[in-house]
Amino acid sequence: MPAQLTGGCLCGAIRYTVDQPISELRACHCTHCQKASGTGASINAMLPASSLTITKGKPKLYEDTAQSGRTLNRLFCANCGSPIYSQRANAPNLLVLKVGTLDNPVGMKITANIWTNSARPWTYIDPASDRHPENFTPRT
Repeated sequence: MPAQLTGGCLCGAIRYTVDQPISELRACHCTHCQKASGTGASINAMLPASSLTITKGKPKLYEDTAQSGRTLNRLFCANCGSPIYSQRANAPNLLVLKVGTLDNPVGMKITANIWTNSARPWTYIDPASDRHPENFTPRT
């Protein structure tokens, strides 16, 4: 895995680097992530906020009351709408990177699924991964 990961939005207006390796991913099946991503789940990596550097553009912020009831700041490209990352308002030191925005996401695997009680009936969840009917406390 490269020492520094790069990524960005669909139109290229937002670019970023991540200076921490990523191997474990989490799929969130909550109804808000389904709507925000336009898919059955949002595939994410939990990272220290300090590991992400926006190198081009400025993401737009949407403040959401998540399915958990917590305030979640969702950051995305204002031009193309690509979700980039999110942060809980009460945990600004952590962020949830949307790994579909990475340029070269090699060596990564979904190891946990959260909010599986909201998963779409057609969604495949690997039986070898951890499953949580709702949220769980992330490892950092």
